Amino acid sequence: MALHGGLSRLVSLPLLAVLLVASVAAVPGMTDEPAAKAPAPGAPPRRDRHPELTRLSKTEDVWIDAAKKQVIVGGKIALDSGVIEVFACPERSKEHEAIVATFSTAKTVHAALLAIGLEPGKPVSFDPEYAAARGPVVKVRMRWKDAAGAIQERPAGELIRNTKTEAALDADWVFAGSVIWRDPADGTEYYQADAGDLICVSNFTTAMLDLPIESSQSNDSLLFEVFPDRVPPRGTEVELILSAGP
Repeated sequence: MALHGGLSRLVSLPLLAVLLVASVAAVPGMTDEPAAKAPAPGAPPRRDRHPELTRLSKTEDVWIDAAKKQVIVGGKIALDSGVIEVFACPERSKEHEAIVATFSTAKTVHAALLAIGLEPGKPVSFDPEYAAARGPVVKVRMRWKDAAGAIQERPAGELIRNTKTEAALDADWVFAGSVIWRDPADGTEYYQADAGDLICVSNFTTAMLDLPIESSQSNDSLLFEVFPDRVPPRGTEVELILSAGP
């Protein structure tokens, strides 16, 4: 069963694992670093809010709209104020520094991006000097219902403010692809972005989507924050819409 062409209504997780192992290359220098385990997607099945689309897991909110070549990811608002390192992280990971906590693992979103025809590039590098993350451009939008029940939708960049210029983020993300780390003790493999680096605004070598501009991860030099009065209240359920950029 292949993800490209003839998508089934439900893609098995073992197939996702095979796709990820085949598509995500290990980065030199990462083999000695410990990796956090991916957050559990939750035992009970979640309600399928998009039965018209292809869902990748009964326990994770990730859908593929094959006709529009979009990936839909469910989540909730984790932060509605303050500085951030990531725009979106898997639930139970970096929620203290992310606007959105997704009801999915990063590796499932990675597989969904593969399914709409995107191929990962390469994460940021700092040795011997800074080299920006590269890969295909991914447009990110966020959709939610406001207090009156009206549907709102905005580009993710409009929800993020540059702390230096006070302007909205004006750069697009690239599909860097993160890395797989193998535990030398037992050979278990971990997809590094599952530790929190799903859609980053600070540069991380483990980012799945990263900005191709230099952005420090140092706490006293963070470049981005939640744009005041543009993000719905904490706990609001949202959807992220990912699609290929120009």
